[in-house]
Amino acid sequence: MLFKNKTVVITGCNKGIGYEILKKFHKHGANIYACVRSKNETFLKEITELQKNSENKIYIKSLDLQKEESTKAAANEILAEKKDIDILINNAGDIYTNLFQMTSISKFKTLFDINFFNQIYFTQIILKSMIKKKGGNILFISSSSASDGTLGRSAYASTKGAVNSFVKVLARELGTSNIRVNAISPGLVDTDMANNNTKEEFKKDFIKSLSINRIGKPEEIASTVLSICSDDNSYLTGQIIRVDGGI
Repeated sequence: MLFKNKTVVITGCNKGIGYEILKKFHKHGANIYACVRSKNETFLKEITELQKNSENKIYIKSLDLQKEESTKAAANEILAEKKDIDILINNAGDIYTNLFQMTSISKFKTLFDINFFNQIYFTQIILKSMIKKKGGNILFISSSSASDGTLGRSAYASTKGAVNSFVKVLARELGTSNIRVNAISPGLVDTDMANNNTKEEFKKDFIKSLSINRIGKPEEIASTVLSICSDDNSYLTGQIIRVDGGI
């Protein structure tokens, strides 16, 4: 098992890419802090099923990245349990699609709170464990929108652009502490968030432009996450890795 006895913190993992990441880490032996805004019944049943006949554990924590206090409380609650954190996956996020002139500044601020400010606040607290043990792995789920100028995504793309710049700087700062920092930049992936915010006609035209003529699967992004976080990639840091079907 690639991650046996490792402790992994994953945000936004009750569905989509985050849930696939959770399943794959669990399959490979990791103990997981699953940080979610909504503990719905379906998710709780799925977690119970995953843990049947399994030695590694999944601990569910409440986290609402719209709220700074929730962010602080969730991170400190994890640290209070005195487990060394090996890997942090910042997957949680939100999206908004509209032309810039129809996007309020308050919407920009809300998206930045969720996709950037409270993510880095959460990271700053969790990082204490990694610095103490002099090792770790931090990975953000970014987006190809950050660099592709996706129409109607001025707010969303800006938040992901901020994430990408932050990753580059943090990787330099933490390298001497044996902590790696990277981001994955997915293209269009088959998730509720993407499907609910992408018009069908755009999706069809977009798929035609890809080298691989289909949208991505959440489990494909999750597989890339595990590869980046494995010890086999111990020289990889400060990178924004596109998984986009060949845009």
